Amino acid sequence: MSGPWILLRGLTRESRHWGAFAALLAARDGALPLDLPGNGTEAYVRSPLAVDAYVDVLRIEAQRRGARAPYRVLAMSLGGMVATAWALRYPDEIARLVLVNTSMRPHSRVHERLRPSAWPALVRVARHWDGRERESIAEMLIHGLTCARRDTLAADLETWRAIRASAGVSRANALRQLAAAARFRARGAPRCPVLVVSSRGDRLVDPVCSAQLARAWGAPHAEHPWAGHDLPHDDPQWLADVVHAGDVAANAAASRA
Repeated sequence: MSGPWILLRGLTRESRHWGAFAALLAARDGALPLDLPGNGTEAYVRSPLAVDAYVDVLRIEAQRRGARAPYRVLAMSLGGMVATAWALRYPDEIARLVLVNTSMRPHSRVHERLRPSAWPALVRVARHWDGRERESIAEMLIHGLTCARRDTLAADLETWRAIRASAGVSRANALRQLAAAARFRARGAPRCPVLVVSSRGDRLVDPVCSAQLARAWGAPHAEHPWAGHDLPHDDPQWLADVVHAGDVAANAAASRA
C-alpha cells in the first residue's frame, strides 16, 4: 500500500499555496505537503544554494512526519528539480514522480527555463518584494505571471497576502532559491516511473521544457490546454484526475510485471 503523495512547491511558494488541489489529492490518494527550506514553516531557515541540500533537509522532514519510503512525490517548478535530485541520489526511496511545469539543465536552455517576456515583470516583483504595500503589488504581479484564471483573483490575493504576512520569504532566500534552480543539472534519468505534466498557457516557463524532458527520459507527458504555470491553482481537479489515473496505470503495470 502506497503512502501519501509528498508535495513540493516551487520558488518562494509554500504548502498553503497548493490551495484546493492538496485537499482533492488528499481525499483520493493522500497528501503530505512539505515546505522547501526558506518557505512556509521553514521561512526562518536560510535557503541552500544547491538543490542537493534541499533533498537532505526534506528527507529528514519526511521521516520526522512519519512518512515511509519509497515515496510518491508530486512537485512543481523548483520542487521538481528537488524531487529529481532526490530520485537520482536515493533511487530506492522514490517510487514515482509527477513533475509539473519544471525545467532543468541539460534538457532546456536559459530562455526556455525563464521566458524573456517574463523578465520585466520579475524585475518589478523583486523591486516590490519588501514592505506591506509593495508586497501586495508583488503578489499581483506573481498572479499575472503564473495564473491563467482570473475569476478567483480577489480571493487569491487576499489569501496570498495573508500567507506573506504570517511567513514571508526573505529577498535573500528568494535569490538563493533562484540561484539553486539556475545551477541545477540533472545527471541522468530517474529509475522510477515519471509523469511529466505541463501547461500550454505557461507564461513563466516555456512548455517545451517539459516536452524535452519527457522525450529525453522516455516518460509520458500530459499537457493542460489552457492553464498557466500554477496548474494546481488553475485546474486542481484536472491535475488530481491525471495523477490518480497515472497512479492506477503504474500500479497495474507493476502487478503485471
